[in-house]
Amino acid sequence: MQTSSFVIGVDYGTDSVRSVIVDTAQGNEIASSIYYYPRWRDGMYCDPSINQFRQHPQDYIDGLEATIKEALNNAGQVARQNIKGIAIDTTGSTPVAVDKAGTPLALLPGFENNPNAQFVLWKDHTATAEAAEINEVSKKFPVDYLKYVGGIYSSEWFWAKLLHILRVDGEVRKACHSWVEHCDWIPFLLTGGNDIQQMKRSVCSAGHKALWSSAFGGLPPNDFFVAVDPVLDGFTSRLFKNAYTSDKSAGFLSSEWAGRLGLSTDVVISVGAFDAHMGAVGGQIQPYHLSKVMGTSTCDMLVAPIEEIGDKSIRGICGQVPGSVIPGMMGMEAGQSAFGDTYAWFKSLLSWPLQLLSSTSLVEPSVAEALKKEISDKIISELSIQAMRLPLGEDDELAIDWLNGRRTPDANQELNAALINLNLGTGAPQVFKALVEATCFGARAIAERFVDEGVPVKGLIGLGGVAKKSPYIMQTMADVMKMPIRIHKSDQTCAAGAAMFAATAAGIFPSVEIAMETMGQGFDAEYKPDKSKAKLYTRRYKQYIKLGKFIEKN
Repeated sequence: MQTSSFVIGVDYGTDSVRSVIVDTAQGNEIASSIYYYPRWRDGMYCDPSINQFRQHPQDYIDGLEATIKEALNNAGQVARQNIKGIAIDTTGSTPVAVDKAGTPLALLPGFENNPNAQFVLWKDHTATAEAAEINEVSKKFPVDYLKYVGGIYSSEWFWAKLLHILRVDGEVRKACHSWVEHCDWIPFLLTGGNDIQQMKRSVCSAGHKALWSSAFGGLPPNDFFVAVDPVLDGFTSRLFKNAYTSDKSAGFLSSEWAGRLGLSTDVVISVGAFDAHMGAVGGQIQPYHLSKVMGTSTCDMLVAPIEEIGDKSIRGICGQVPGSVIPGMMGMEAGQSAFGDTYAWFKSLLSWPLQLLSSTSLVEPSVAEALKKEISDKIISELSIQAMRLPLGEDDELAIDWLNGRRTPDANQELNAALINLNLGTGAPQVFKALVEATCFGARAIAERFVDEGVPVKGLIGLGGVAKKSPYIMQTMADVMKMPIRIHKSDQTCAAGAAMFAATAAGIFPSVEIAMETMGQGFDAEYKPDKSKAKLYTRRYKQYIKLGKFIEKN
């Protein structure tokens, strides 16, 4: 009897890292483990008032080792002895300053507690001014270097964040030899890399966030970046010329990490990618179907045959990059800067009075803490029930969902959210309903931009925590978008997608498509639009667009 082959998918999210061990024969999850970043959990190195969100590389290292070890222990000896590959996905753009050896500065003496020496998380918006400067300079060049990132550079991305860090921190500027995405650094770490020039960069991160394109022969030239700011002079020579799809090997597990994990040095480490890109594969993306990874934010992925996209450049999205999702196909990315974060914000707002329980003398402290947790845990589910019962009206409360700026269409991280049509009858369920509709209207704006640019959207695929846990939000999504949305069966599509890439890089499957077909778990729910609500939601959507334009103009 032939022994099964196993692979490990590692998914770095905003709050935690999860590792899953998957049997490649059918894609069954054998074991998993999750690790919450302790420094991030405690709010270290972050300042939400200025949109500063940083994460320490030691949290990433500790989580990598802890989750893989625990998953291996739970999987048993047969699985451990037959691990063939490991693949990594991470949030992005989440870059860090490194030295010549590729070591993040925060791991070096003197930089351990410096936020500017740590990974700049995707949701960090401290670089809005720098992004605006990149956009202005790009207008002066004969070559449109923003052509393949939707025409607008974002403060969430690679170059804007690098420029901001170099400007605000002289010590980091002196020590920074290169600038590296999280998804590129973890494979480099696992393979024992010690020379930054040898790091294999992902086409996913390079193309969508760093302005790399084969059409330009790589990165834009040095004089483009010098025109933005002379502090960037020479950086292109210290970065990279080539980028690789994630079905390729980044190398083998180093002897150090093999020893730490109890694995063989024959284990293949694939080139990394962003979570939503691998998540779309784990969720069995299909051409022209918008694959929506719905968590704290959304990343919307769409793939199409390269020859069918041709010379089209899709205005206002987060990039179009050959091979960034499925090798051999055009990968297109859009998304919303706040999705689950919108509901989390409202939950936090409503939970504020619960802190008063800490000072009450009416119940024991342990009872007060238990009450706080129970009430907090029930808020969103109860709001969903109450909001679902509300009648729909054209003049209901209306919200704009830009609580963390607007990612797409047309990135602008300086925009803010809004709420109108309030009266003395407005309660928490009405506001929650407006927020849910706003996030769905934002999703519709993305789909309509693709269609307006000549790329059809034939269906929706829902992935991630919100898709799995909230029937009310998903039904509203189907009603607003006027098309069905299928919910993937897997709870961990990002990790599952990483496992598919690991299996392909290890040579178990000849292509990602075959890995997807063999290891995919299918769909377990579908929400179909209520046609009776379509006309009303279309009128409400027009109001949303009108209000958004007013906010942006003023």
